[in-house]
Amino acid sequence: MRKRIRYGVTAAALAGVMLAASACGGTTRGDGDGSGSGSGGSEAEADPNAEIPEGLKISFLPKQLNNPYFTVADSGGKEAVEELGGEFKEVGPSEANASSQVSYINTLSQQGSDVIVTAANDPNAVCGALNQARQAGSVVVTFDSDASPECRDLFISQASAEGIATIQVEMIAEQIGGEGEIAFLSATPNATNQNAWLKLMEEELKKDEYSGIEVVDTVYGNDDDQKSFNEMQGLLQTHPDLAGVISPTTVGLAAAARYLGSSDYKGEVALTGLGTPNQMREYVKDGTVEEFALWKPSDLGYLAAYAGASQSAGRITGEKGQTFKAGRLGEYEIGADGEIVLGPPTVFNKDNIDDFDF
Repeated sequence: MRKRIRYGVTAAALAGVMLAASACGGTTRGDGDGSGSGSGGSEAEADPNAEIPEGLKISFLPKQLNNPYFTVADSGGKEAVEELGGEFKEVGPSEANASSQVSYINTLSQQGSDVIVTAANDPNAVCGALNQARQAGSVVVTFDSDASPECRDLFISQASAEGIATIQVEMIAEQIGGEGEIAFLSATPNATNQNAWLKLMEEELKKDEYSGIEVVDTVYGNDDDQKSFNEMQGLLQTHPDLAGVISPTTVGLAAAARYLGSSDYKGEVALTGLGTPNQMREYVKDGTVEEFALWKPSDLGYLAAYAGASQSAGRITGEKGQTFKAGRLGEYEIGADGEIVLGPPTVFNKDNIDDFDF
């Protein structure tokens, strides 16, 4: 098995390197001038020494509740809010539909949330509600999946979109020996981050080194366990020569592994993508999945809470080049369009998966 080197760098340096490329959701982001467009506004001046007041109401609105990935991500947000002496709230829909978050945004705004942290199911469907919340005084931070930049103040990106796409292509190519048919099992058709990764993976696969690989299908499980399970089953039945599947969504990857592990295709069809160690551990240990990747979701939520609190307090205004300290994660720098990059993904396999618990 190939050995990958993982290394640590300062958050600020990492952000500077990664933000030279477009990050997650970059396919919907305009070129702009790099300044933030949030309620703090570029007209206000940041005061890096401003105190973050206790009692800030910081609310998390994931794509859907009871999604294991967002349960972990929001737990990191809760940790940060408690450190800041604020009030944490988590609300959200049961299904990841395009407009299912709108009513929750409206309610949080009416309840006086100082910061609303959300992962957008659709980059545009939430825009009207988010802008109304900003006009009412809320700082809006998107994380994991971006809204259109004019609808929020800051976006917390998991890693560079190029980095996420590249590592998934590398993993599937290695596992299928560089040739064969592959397919994508994505989340929702309108998910900003998913679409960015799919596009970049397709571009990566055009390189000469991947000339033996052909993408034959893309299906959507809508971040629903049973639908993702059914879509994986359908892929294998529709494409009998399928060599591998990439599922860049934690729900989809786990559901696909559950089907694959109990089918005659186990050991014959490679499966990789983005997942959490706790969801994927049994499938790695039983040989259904060789390796997969992800960042630490709790750190994503933690960073989002600190960024939102920093803007609400006036420490930052969302302008490119500003820096702020995010608790135990250290210092971060804001990039173009109010974007902040968490860091590089980690590859998990049977050699290291027991070192992680999330």
